Amino acid sequence: MTDSTSDHNAPDLGLLFLRISGALFLLCVHGLPKLLDFHGQLASIEDPFHLGARLTLCLSIFAEVLCPLLIVLGVLARLACLPILFLLLVALLAVHPEWTVQEGQFGWLLLIIFTSVLIAGPGRLALNARFAGALRYA
Repeated sequence: MTDSTSDHNAPDLGLLFLRISGALFLLCVHGLPKLLDFHGQLASIEDPFHLGARLTLCLSIFAEVLCPLLIVLGVLARLACLPILFLLLVALLAVHPEWTVQEGQFGWLLLIIFTSVLIAGPGRLALNARFAGALRYA
Protein backbone atom coordinates (compact mmCIF):
# COMPACT_ATOMS: atom_id res chain seq x y z
CA MET A 1 0.00 0.00 0.00
CA THR A 2 1.37 3.41 -0.93
CA ASP A 3 1.15 6.52 1.18
CA SER A 4 -1.13 9.02 -0.60
CA THR A 5 0.75 11.97 0.93
CA SER A 6 4.06 10.88 -0.59
CA ASP A 7 2.34 10.20 -3.93
CA HIS A 8 0.78 13.65 -3.78
CA ASN A 9 4.15 15.33 -3.12
CA ALA A 10 6.14 13.30 -5.66
CA PRO A 11 5.73 15.75 -8.59
CA ASP A 12 6.81 18.68 -6.43
CA LEU A 13 9.80 16.75 -5.08
CA GLY A 14 10.73 15.81 -8.66
CA LEU A 15 10.55 19.46 -9.75
CA LEU A 16 12.57 20.52 -6.72
CA PHE A 17 15.27 17.97 -7.55
CA LEU A 18 15.25 18.99 -11.24
CA ARG A 19 15.49 22.70 -10.40
CA ILE A 20 18.23 22.37 -7.81
CA SER A 21 20.39 19.79 -9.57
CA GLY A 22 20.22 21.46 -12.99
CA ALA A 23 20.78 24.96 -11.64
CA LEU A 24 23.66 23.98 -9.36
CA PHE A 25 25.28 22.02 -12.15
CA LEU A 26 25.12 25.03 -14.50
CA LEU A 27 26.29 27.37 -11.75
CA CYS A 28 29.27 25.24 -10.72
CA VAL A 29 30.44 24.09 -14.16
CA HIS A 30 29.95 27.33 -16.10
CA GLY A 31 28.83 30.27 -13.98
CA LEU A 32 31.26 30.34 -11.07
CA PRO A 33 34.36 29.71 -13.23
CA LYS A 34 33.40 32.71 -15.38
CA LEU A 35 32.67 34.88 -12.36
CA LEU A 36 35.83 33.91 -10.47
CA ASP A 37 38.12 34.32 -13.50
CA PHE A 38 36.42 37.30 -15.12
CA HIS A 39 39.54 38.81 -16.67
CA GLY A 40 40.81 35.47 -17.97
CA GLN A 41 37.42 34.74 -19.50
CA LEU A 42 37.40 38.10 -21.31
CA ALA A 43 40.21 36.87 -23.53
CA SER A 44 38.50 33.61 -24.49
CA ILE A 45 34.75 34.25 -24.61
CA GLU A 46 33.05 34.01 -27.98
CA ASP A 47 31.12 37.13 -29.01
CA PRO A 48 28.71 35.97 -31.73
CA PHE A 49 26.61 39.16 -31.74
CA HIS A 50 29.62 41.54 -31.61
CA LEU A 51 28.48 43.17 -28.36
CA GLY A 52 32.00 43.25 -27.00
CA ALA A 53 33.66 40.67 -24.79
CA ARG A 54 32.84 42.49 -21.53
CA LEU A 55 29.09 42.80 -22.21
CA THR A 56 28.88 39.26 -23.59
CA LEU A 57 30.64 37.90 -20.51
CA CYS A 58 28.39 39.91 -18.16
CA LEU A 59 25.27 38.61 -19.92
CA SER A 60 26.67 35.09 -19.73
CA ILE A 61 27.36 35.47 -16.00
CA PHE A 62 23.82 36.80 -15.50
CA ALA A 63 22.41 33.70 -17.22
CA GLU A 64 24.80 31.24 -15.55
CA VAL A 65 25.00 32.70 -12.00
CA LEU A 66 22.02 34.85 -11.09
CA CYS A 67 19.39 32.89 -13.03
CA PRO A 68 20.41 29.49 -11.55
CA LEU A 69 20.28 31.00 -8.05
CA LEU A 70 16.74 32.23 -8.70
CA ILE A 71 15.78 28.80 -10.02
CA VAL A 72 17.22 27.03 -6.96
CA LEU A 73 15.13 29.29 -4.73
CA GLY A 74 12.10 28.98 -6.94
CA VAL A 75 11.81 32.75 -7.33
CA LEU A 76 10.72 33.82 -10.82
CA ALA A 77 11.95 30.39 -11.94
CA ARG A 78 10.15 30.33 -15.28
CA LEU A 79 11.38 33.80 -16.14
CA ALA A 80 14.92 32.87 -15.03
CA CYS A 81 14.90 29.93 -17.46
CA LEU A 82 14.60 32.23 -20.49
CA PRO A 83 18.13 33.75 -20.42
CA ILE A 84 19.59 30.30 -19.80
CA LEU A 85 17.69 28.80 -22.73
CA PHE A 86 18.71 31.69 -24.97
CA LEU A 87 22.36 31.28 -23.96
CA LEU A 88 22.25 27.53 -24.56
CA LEU A 89 20.66 27.94 -27.99
CA VAL A 90 23.23 30.56 -28.97
CA ALA A 91 26.06 28.30 -27.78
CA LEU A 92 24.73 25.23 -29.57
CA LEU A 93 23.45 26.79 -32.79
CA ALA A 94 25.58 29.92 -33.35
CA VAL A 95 28.86 29.48 -31.49
CA HIS A 96 29.34 25.73 -31.98
CA PRO A 97 27.21 24.73 -34.98
CA GLU A 98 29.81 22.12 -35.93
CA TRP A 99 29.20 20.12 -32.75
CA THR A 100 27.52 16.77 -33.09
CA VAL A 101 24.80 15.87 -30.59
CA GLN A 102 27.42 13.82 -28.76
CA GLU A 103 29.81 16.76 -28.51
CA GLY A 104 27.05 19.10 -27.36
CA GLN A 105 25.24 16.63 -25.13
CA PHE A 106 25.83 18.67 -21.95
CA GLY A 107 24.21 21.71 -23.54
CA TRP A 108 21.31 19.70 -24.96
CA LEU A 109 20.66 18.07 -21.58
CA LEU A 110 20.65 21.49 -19.90
CA LEU A 111 18.26 22.67 -22.60
CA ILE A 112 15.94 19.76 -21.74
CA ILE A 113 16.16 20.45 -17.99
CA PHE A 114 15.46 24.18 -18.18
CA THR A 115 12.75 23.79 -20.82
CA SER A 116 11.08 21.32 -18.46
CA VAL A 117 11.23 23.84 -15.61
CA LEU A 118 9.90 26.54 -17.94
CA ILE A 119 6.93 24.35 -18.93
CA ALA A 120 6.16 22.82 -15.52
CA GLY A 121 7.10 25.74 -13.28
CA PRO A 122 8.99 25.41 -10.02
CA GLY A 123 6.35 23.38 -8.19
CA ARG A 124 4.90 24.02 -4.75
CA LEU A 125 8.29 23.64 -3.04
CA ALA A 126 9.46 27.06 -4.17
CA LEU A 127 9.64 30.46 -2.51
CA ASN A 128 7.21 31.82 -5.12
CA ALA A 129 4.61 29.39 -3.80
CA ARG A 130 5.26 30.49 -0.22
CA PHE A 131 4.76 34.17 -1.02
CA ALA A 132 1.93 33.84 -3.55
CA GLY A 133 -0.78 34.24 -0.92
CA ALA A 134 0.96 37.15 0.77
CA LEU A 135 1.53 38.94 -2.53
CA ARG A 136 -2.12 38.52 -3.47
CA TYR A 137 -3.15 40.62 -0.49
CA ALA A 138 -0.30 43.14 -0.61
